Amino acid sequence: MHAQSHRYIALIPAAGVGARMAANGPKQYLTLGDKPMLRHTVDAFVASKLIAHTYIVVSADDPLIDTVVPAQERVTVLRCGGSSRMESVRNGLAQLHGSVGADDWILVHDAARPGLTAALIERLITRTGAHAVGSLLALPVVDTVKREVAGQVDTIARDGLWLAQTPQMFRYQLLKNALGAVTDPATITDDASAVEALGLAPLLVEGHPCNLKVTRPDDVRIAELYLANPFHGI
Repeated sequence: MHAQSHRYIALIPAAGVGARMAANGPKQYLTLGDKPMLRHTVDAFVASKLIAHTYIVVSADDPLIDTVVPAQERVTVLRCGGSSRMESVRNGLAQLHGSVGADDWILVHDAARPGLTAALIERLITRTGAHAVGSLLALPVVDTVKREVAGQVDTIARDGLWLAQTPQMFRYQLLKNALGAVTDPATITDDASAVEALGLAPLLVEGHPCNLKVTRPDDVRIAELYLANPFHGI
């Protein structure tokens, strides 16, 4: 059983416009299988008994969210999305002030990772335990890594290299402080990098390929294959 002294809260930034998808609208609303991508993502958290509440951060003028994610218990829409993912997370955390505790865990998850499952959420929470910093799902690099700069190609040692996924889980106050301390947003590519900039080291918890980020059109078919055969744990 998991200690319930601190709650687990999901925060999904979903104010993006999906520029790389060549779609007619925001990619989080593209249909995958039988429902929009964002709905798959939200449903994973709703299916987890460990998650106390899920918050979705969208643009103030988002016209689709209420039909894609109908009003339901343990889900709240925050219309405070920013011009970047980091700004949306910052704004969402500001909105949560007063309704979550400083030591509650915040699981920030990309709306465009619809393959998340309750089993992966449980794995992240269980393996993190009471870790002093926090954690994120990630995959160890197994392919040979090449780097090309100005036409020159080098092979990079893959030892110790991981591909970051989400959720990325940190206590509310730590995450709020870390993102608030960012002076150059270009240096922060995910929530964990903001925490690392404080000199802290999060725990890497091995995730699963099903939790891929849908970024380009070809990713849609791969995501649909995983959605048809979801990860239930091993």
